[in-house]
Formats: sequence, structure tokens, C-alpha cells
Amino acid sequence: MQTITITKSVAVVANYDVLVLGGGPAGVFAALAAARQGAKCAIVEQYGFLGGMATAGLVMPLSVFTYQNKRVIGGIPWEFLERLEAMGGGYIEKPLGNVAFDPELYKLCMQRMVLEAGVDLYMHSYLTGCTMGDNGTIQCAIIENKNGTEALAAKVFVDCTGDADLAAMAGVPMQPQNGEPLQPLSTYFVLAGVDTSSPLISEAMHHNKQGVNCHCLPIREYLLEHAEELNLPEFGGPWFCTTLHDGCVAVNMTRAAGDACNNRDYTAAECRLREDVYRMADCLRNNFKEFENCYVSAVATQAGIRETRRIKGVHTMSAEEYISGYQYTDSISRGAHPIDIHATKGNSQVTHFLEQAAYVPYRALIAENFPNLLVAGRCISADRKAFASMRVQASCMGTGQAAGVAAAMCAASGCTVQSVDIDSLVSKLREIGAEI
Repeated sequence: MQTITITKSVAVVANYDVLVLGGGPAGVFAALAAARQGAKCAIVEQYGFLGGMATAGLVMPLSVFTYQNKRVIGGIPWEFLERLEAMGGGYIEKPLGNVAFDPELYKLCMQRMVLEAGVDLYMHSYLTGCTMGDNGTIQCAIIENKNGTEALAAKVFVDCTGDADLAAMAGVPMQPQNGEPLQPLSTYFVLAGVDTSSPLISEAMHHNKQGVNCHCLPIREYLLEHAEELNLPEFGGPWFCTTLHDGCVAVNMTRAAGDACNNRDYTAAECRLREDVYRMADCLRNNFKEFENCYVSAVATQAGIRETRRIKGVHTMSAEEYISGYQYTDSISRGAHPIDIHATKGNSQVTHFLEQAAYVPYRALIAENFPNLLVAGRCISADRKAFASMRVQASCMGTGQAAGVAAAMCAASGCTVQSVDIDSLVSKLREIGAEI
């Protein structure tokens, strides 16, 4: 392969206590938590809005905030839900604590909270590299935007990219894939013109039953029975969710194999999925009276990603620990979504519901030999089964909040992320309402 060499000087345009990469469910709450602890903080985000998979991916509902009638994710994420609901942009389903939302008001609510906290935003900016100092210390994140190539320096970095991009660039070891295929990608879409008052749809678009897979079973059974004659592509669910607007439902149904960390692979998968959105919409319109007047009113900006890279952390959460509800000495957040593994080929799904909410250790947010890097969200250190629960948005918000507080502590004291005082971290998290 032909190669070229590019050499250029890059200006360090700002210096922060804490720099968060990624403005999704993990990154926003990492930044809010760090800023509220007094850290000078910024977020780098590839889109022109915040929210990540919730807004760019239209992934609905947000799940799971309560379990066995007890809140499992609290603090700043719960404050966000209350503010979003007060704006008319969110609906907290009881008793499970899944949250239906309006994606546009979700963007606005996050933006308001971040700016109120004094967090700097670098929107429309793409992480392309990092510079390293001695002993695994990250010095600067390199970003690209309309200003050109820029460098942002920080004392502590929090990787909330979902794909562990900064960690990979810095050389952090990743969890082995062990030959297992990645969970499939899905492009969500919104259908308008749906009869949302019908019993079938009004029941399906509310996800408020613990221990139940909330897919629309009557439609699923019909599609499986008639898949060959309908010439259907592979699909999941379908799952429908209210967007809080009459006549509109968000649809989680498409499915395609692909590695979102491989540009060519991801591009091909997204092209296929966009075609499948319209095939699925046509199928629903032509076969179910509730959808006979429907049309596609929105397609996700990007395909939803279930699984890519995860760091090999100081501790890797195992499925055994997770399912048993093992409480670590350094527990800093929780998770309650079922272990949920979608087949890469075919229409199947493996779901294991938890008997009790699980715990997440701080050690899963850090790697050996990288003294100023934390991760949160989909990047954390977990085996494949534990991760299949932890990948959802409420859990990402919880680990983001914990990473943000820890990052602020490190920036203020000068300590490494490996030497954080866990008792102090837990105390600060409890003070802001985190469930630990």
C-alpha cells in the first residue's frame, strides 16, 4: 500500500482540568459531574448536538433507571430526567423507570445543563489522535474541525466515545473478541401517521413491565410466519416506543452485521440498513391496519451500535459477578437492564433478566499504566455477557457520572486515576445522589 508522510505544527488551543471525548449519555454526565466538582471541563463531540445514541441514533426508550421498585441510577442523570419531563420532553414509565422522550427536547435539555455548568463545547469536532508523555500519560487530544487541526491539553481525559477511540489511540489493551461476532447494528426510524390509539400499538409503545421483553409479539409472530413470502431482511423485535407525539412511534427493527470501528464495514452496513428502513415501513403499512397510513418521518443520523471495543481494565466485570449482584469494595454505579444479546445472523435474541440490580466497580473504568485516563459508557471493562446489560443508556449515564467525579478529584489533587481514594469518591457520589 502506498503511504505518504504528513508533518505539521498544531496549536494547543486550550488547557483543561478534565477533557471528555464524546457528548453522549456517558460523556454529558461525566462533564457535568466534573464541572460541578469545580473542574474546568470541555466536551468534544462529532455532531452539532448532544445525546449520542439517544439523539443521533434515536435509541428509545432510555433504560433502566429503577428495578424491584428501587432507583438504581440517580444523581445528575435523574435530575436530567426530571428537567426533561418538566419541559414536556420525557415520560418516566413506572414502575420500571424506562424513559420515553422527544429527541429534540432531549438535545435542548442536555445543552442547557452543560452550558449552565460552564462546560466548553467543541461541536462538529472529530478526535483523530493524541500525544503521549512519559509513563502512559496522555498530554493532548488531537481534533479536526472547520478551524483545522487543533490540540486540547488536559490533566485528565475521559473516553466516552462509545468505541474506546481515545483509549485505542493511546495504546490501551482491549478485551479479546475470541472469534465471537459483534452484536448487529440497527438503524432506528420514526413512523408518523400510525394509529397510536389502537390497543396493539398503545400497549407495545410503553415499556413499563419488569421481566418482560417489550417487543410487539403479535406483529413479530406474523412476520416470522410470513418472512419468506414478504421477502423480509433479518430483523429484531419489533420494538415500538412513543415519541410523546400522537400518531408517531419510534421503531427498533432493522438489523445488520458490521464493525462500526471499520469505516468500510460501517458504511456498507448503514447503506443496507437505510434500504431496510423503507422495506420495513412498507411491510408494516401493507400488512397491519394500525400502520396503513404511516410514513417515515425520521431516520437516525447513524446506525445504533451495540458492541465494539472495550478496554481491558484493572478489573473486568464478569457475567457471574454481574448476575449474582456481587457488590465490589469499589462499587460506583449500578445496572439493571437484562443481559441482551442479539444474533448477528437471523432474527433471534438471548435475554436474561436479573433478579437484582448489579454493581459496577471503579476498576472497570481504568486501565493499568495509563495514569490520567478514565473511560465510561460502552468502553468499560466487562466480559461480553456483563457488557450486554451495561451497554444501555441509563448504565452509561451512571458510569459517566462516576468517571466525571473521579476525574475532577484527580485533576484537583494531582493523583493518578489508579490511586483515587475510593471512600472519598463514593462519598462524593452519594452526596450528589448517585445510587451505589
